[in-house]
Amino acid sequence: MKGLRWWFLVIDIGFILYWIITALHVIPAEYLYNDYENPILVDWNWSFLPLDLLISFTGLTSIRLYRQNSASWERWALVSLVFTFVSGLQALAFWTIRGDFDLTWWFFNGILLVYPLFYIPRFFKAEL
Repeated sequence: MKGLRWWFLVIDIGFILYWIITALHVIPAEYLYNDYENPILVDWNWSFLPLDLLISFTGLTSIRLYRQNSASWERWALVSLVFTFVSGLQALAFWTIRGDFDLTWWFFNGILLVYPLFYIPRFFKAEL
């Protein structure tokens, strides 16, 4: 859980901060994705809010349960990892379809897509 806890804290707190910053319109225009003012893209971005907050909730809950020595931390962690993977996959699929390859957005969403793949297999033990 040591390395995973670090990832959960960074990603989960990062999501919460991202949505607060987004709601307050703090991100400078030069760092916004292309066509940011397009109402459809604004709605698309906000459509990730429930998923991202669910990721934060499940990841932070997993940390709390781990600290309490509850075996259920693993189920919460696995759910959080799968949701994180899905969030990154959906975002990158969308940007791919649009043909938009902004390195900043791809980098962060790529992390969401890739890092769970290093941990998800650890939750499945081969039974012979």
